[in-house]
Amino acid sequence: MPVRERKEPKLAKSGKTSDVAAEAAELRHGAALDRYDIAILAELQNDARLSNAELAARIGLSAAPTWRRVKWLEQQRYITGYRAEIDRRKIGLGVLAFVRVDAERNNAEATRALEAAIRALPEVVACHYISGAGTFELHVMCTDLDAYSRWSMDTLFKLPNVKDIHTSFSLGEVKAGAALPLTHLR
Repeated sequence: MPVRERKEPKLAKSGKTSDVAAEAAELRHGAALDRYDIAILAELQNDARLSNAELAARIGLSAAPTWRRVKWLEQQRYITGYRAEIDRRKIGLGVLAFVRVDAERNNAEATRALEAAIRALPEVVACHYISGAGTFELHVMCTDLDAYSRWSMDTLFKLPNVKDIHTSFSLGEVKAGAALPLTHLR
């Protein structure tokens, strides 16, 4: 995605100038991110609890344009939400499983039914439609191996359109919950 400098629109005393109106329209339609937008994304990925004043100080803008930019990034769905990162082990989720699910039939209706069923499972924290062998790759968290075994037999195998499952277990996390790379935007 190209990066360009984007100036904050300013109101003229008599209203918006044509240049300001054009720029505002461009912003509403998903203009390229500029260095301030990228800096906001980087800072909020590292600490989403920053106050607007602290965020503004870190990126080198005043508070009002920083707040407008954050709102624009949210409206444009660059920022899709805020949440706390929780240590899964501290809350008793000792098992992280990577589960490849093979579908019985690969047609649109059956796949949508399986997708909907997977979305409803709280133990599934991520799911990807994959290429190669299998249809979906799930990231599943459970308290222990016995709980995973019960869950897979009582829940996973009973989902619509499931032919087979293949499970690998995490033996240790090297990197998890990392911020998205933004260097390609600069």
